[in-house]
Amino acid sequence: MRDHLTELQVPQIAHGRRAIILFEGPEGSGKKHALRQLAASFDPCNYSVHCTRHDRRESAEGHWLSRFWRQLPPAGHTSIFLRSWYRRVLDDRLLRRVDDKTAARAFDEINEFEAQQRDYGTLLVKLYFDVGSDVQELRLRERSKNPWAPLLNREPAIEVRHPDYRQAVQQLRAYSDTRWSPWRMIDGNDETQASIAALSAIADAWSESMPAEPPRAVRGSGRAA
Repeated sequence: MRDHLTELQVPQIAHGRRAIILFEGPEGSGKKHALRQLAASFDPCNYSVHCTRHDRRESAEGHWLSRFWRQLPPAGHTSIFLRSWYRRVLDDRLLRRVDDKTAARAFDEINEFEAQQRDYGTLLVKLYFDVGSDVQELRLRERSKNPWAPLLNREPAIEVRHPDYRQAVQQLRAYSDTRWSPWRMIDGNDETQASIAALSAIADAWSESMPAEPPRAVRGSGRAA
């Protein structure tokens, strides 16, 4: 699968296509494990990883999506988000900072933002890693044994046992699972299988969206004078 993704990235670079990949889901769901596998597949010169942490102070300085505009990919490049613009909405819903009307408006803004990326020719792949409460609890317990864990894992702890968690995920899919940027749900209970499923979803999206032939100038470069 890694070799296949390496090959699929070549036409993206050659044709100057842009792509965005989102890794979303609660802590301990296997997002970072899958991201490491993807990072080992792609040319490091043509992707960047943005580990998003919600900072309400930064959001207060302008529109809350403005920070992500600055991280959009240039031609031939992929921007990967470990947590994304969806994290603020999920956090605020679970912490009851916003009501249904405010959350719906935030999703409308997200949908418009993603539609603009599509209209600009950018491929968007959204992966949501889900995990059972027992598996999440076990992984977080194992992490807590590492004295460096508080420094390495500063992600807000979204617990899947939270009574409102499933409702928040259902709302996420209901409002933002659009035709132009559907969610791909990944079962994160087995990290190895989750990585395979995530990389397969990315490979499928690349195969469907990237050109199958080299650019015209490249195809003609070998012709005799």
